[in-house]
Amino acid sequence: MMSTHDKVTDDTTDFGFERVKTGEKAGRVREVFDSVAARYDVMNDLMSGGMHRLWKRFTIELSAVRPGQTVLDIAGGTGDLAAKFSKLVGADGHVVLADINSAMLSVGRDRLIDKGALSNISVVQADAQYLPFEDNSIDCITIAFGLRNVTDKNKALASMHRVLKPGGRLLVLEFSKPVSPLLSKIYDTYSFSALPVMGKIITDDSDSYRYLAESIRKHPDQDTLLNMVEDAGFVDCRYHNMTGGIVAVHRGIKG
Repeated sequence: MMSTHDKVTDDTTDFGFERVKTGEKAGRVREVFDSVAARYDVMNDLMSGGMHRLWKRFTIELSAVRPGQTVLDIAGGTGDLAAKFSKLVGADGHVVLADINSAMLSVGRDRLIDKGALSNISVVQADAQYLPFEDNSIDCITIAFGLRNVTDKNKALASMHRVLKPGGRLLVLEFSKPVSPLLSKIYDTYSFSALPVMGKIITDDSDSYRYLAESIRKHPDQDTLLNMVEDAGFVDCRYHNMTGGIVAVHRGIKG
């Protein structure tokens, strides 16, 4: 079943608050991350007050990854999750760091080399909608702050379901909808006023961070995304709100 967020009747899709041709979105998103790749983690720390590290830590705990397993981190960009999973799966396990954006992957690869963490990590440029992996080959998939940038989220979720092993789990960490109207108002003011200014100062690019704020508003809310995960074939699906619903992590199991 298609979500209304992804239903396209005129061959256009959301790019922030704009409508663009469906085939153009990936290129537009690529331009955004080409622009911000070098300072991406610095901006994440500033934007979230360092909270993104706690959100990711909780996601890793939910993953229940064990030694010897294979983990796929989609939209893994700068490699922070991949580095942590590398330690969890150990020498007998394997981590695949995947991202559609070559600039983000280059930053991630360099950082992993600096940490000496590439012994059990592969770096793959891949589109979440068309994952280049065998059916039933992955124990755990994570995608952190990446699903909202995918052109067809339903197609991506179906692709993730295909490559997971039976019993494997998917974890989607993403900005979501605050549960309190007051928090929502404060968050909107912060996102549309402060983020572009910070982006201009740190990366000399206010437009990219304006897009990122807009993309968060266009992303499905918690319950809509939960339905999309279920529609992709996952079972035992649930989500956990963090920081008042500003961020949520959705979990699904391949039956």
